[in-house]
Amino acid sequence: MDRRAIVVIGIVLAVLLPMWFVGLQGEPPSEEIQIDHSVSEFRPLDGFVDTPNKLSPSQVGVIVWVALFGLVGVTAFFHRFMDRAARPTDEADAPRTDGSGLTAPWIETEDRWIVAYHPASDAAEGLIAMGGLTVLTITFAALIVGEYLTLARTQFFGIYTFGMFMSLTGLTVSYYAWFMPHVEVAERRDH
Repeated sequence: MDRRAIVVIGIVLAVLLPMWFVGLQGEPPSEEIQIDHSVSEFRPLDGFVDTPNKLSPSQVGVIVWVALFGLVGVTAFFHRFMDRAARPTDEADAPRTDGSGLTAPWIETEDRWIVAYHPASDAAEGLIAMGGLTVLTITFAALIVGEYLTLARTQFFGIYTFGMFMSLTGLTVSYYAWFMPHVEVAERRDH
């Protein structure tokens, strides 16, 4: 295993282990408020996954941090996947190392020069991916609004929000992969 990966895992564990300890303490007992089912058949806590009805603030904090770390991992995976999908691999589309096709005097100086330049592919697949992800983002946003405007049915907020943020992540990475040139720059530094 790479030394950098071990350091990152160590830092994540150093943060999560004390949080899990605090999160395991739970919430002090309190009285549960229930809906009178003789008046309404409404069940706002029902969902497709059996989850606890109450979480303490420390448990919520642990879940949020784990979700954020997971989001970083998913974003890194998605970035690498899209980079491989959109960047050319054959010799005809090899990166230009002489800087041809790029005029950027603000990049090139005496101590900084362009090593490789991949022009943006502008492929139709990128437009299709971005169009689909845009529709998906709008759909999840509409579901969030619809969930908010109905009678206290808030059990799917998290799922819809997750879907919307993943769609937005996909939009960002797709734009980067297909519609931005990739420039590698070398810089001379004096230590």
